[in-house]
Amino acid sequence: MAPLADAAKETQLSVPEGVLLGHALAARVADSLGVRAFFIKGPASLIQGLRKPKLSADVDVFVSPASLERMLQGLRERGWQKRPADPDNKTFPKHSVTLQHHDWPCCIDVHFRFPGMENPAAECFEVIWASTNNLDLSGQELRVPSEALGILILALHALRSPWLSASRRELEFLAHLTERQAHASAILEIATATGSLAAIRPFLDDLLPETAAPEWPKPSIEWGNRIVAKEPGSARLIAIVQASWRDKPMMLWRAVFPQSEVFLNRNIYADMSLRGRLLQHWARWARFLRSVPHIVRDLKRNSD
Repeated sequence: MAPLADAAKETQLSVPEGVLLGHALAARVADSLGVRAFFIKGPASLIQGLRKPKLSADVDVFVSPASLERMLQGLRERGWQKRPADPDNKTFPKHSVTLQHHDWPCCIDVHFRFPGMENPAAECFEVIWASTNNLDLSGQELRVPSEALGILILALHALRSPWLSASRRELEFLAHLTERQAHASAILEIATATGSLAAIRPFLDDLLPETAAPEWPKPSIEWGNRIVAKEPGSARLIAIVQASWRDKPMMLWRAVFPQSEVFLNRNIYADMSLRGRLLQHWARWARFLRSVPHIVRDLKRNSD
């Protein structure tokens, strides 16, 4: 049996192989359905020089909101299934759907909006689609963001958690690239057209000449919540505080007694037996109690 097991291991895709082939698969599915799709982050951004070398663990494909269900159905027909996700859509409105396949070592994240872009999702897609180019990857011609759009997307992603050292390093790298390639004005144009000015300001403000600086709007509640909530549970508490009295009871109930998808989202192989669920509830409460001092700080900062 050992030789058979070894042979099976040799035929399994590695994560980098799966990611590259996953891009080609998603592109072909989109083409076959007539869906406009482009790829963000991942190996395309490395080829474009927008990121330092790093391992990509999934495929990030962006489609218009109107094409989302067609794209998901096309992938489902090829064996991809929706990964369990927290059903809560009030704390942070959903911006993507994650699919997994038992024969693939990576997931496919199908994006239909991007946090920080505050204009209507369909309107944003038309703007950013106009700023995409073709790139050859794994023998497949893919649609990818222009350098300016790619920097905007990567910067918005890093600005969701600016307190992390990895995010700070990425923002510094992108800032140097923006200055060197003189992309600031193009980024400003896309940010203005997508309603991203408030979110991108910490990155872009110092890269623009004073004469080109726009009137910066205030961040939306959603974006403010994203950058304030640092600890487990703080985002959910902020959402409960901000919710209407009609919605508070159910949100509190779900915070105390989460659905199975919440645990499976953290670990797809989580033990969902009674004992397993009790242990996970205990671990969840332990994380929450350890974070209480920091959560109080986040809530205070959000109210200032």
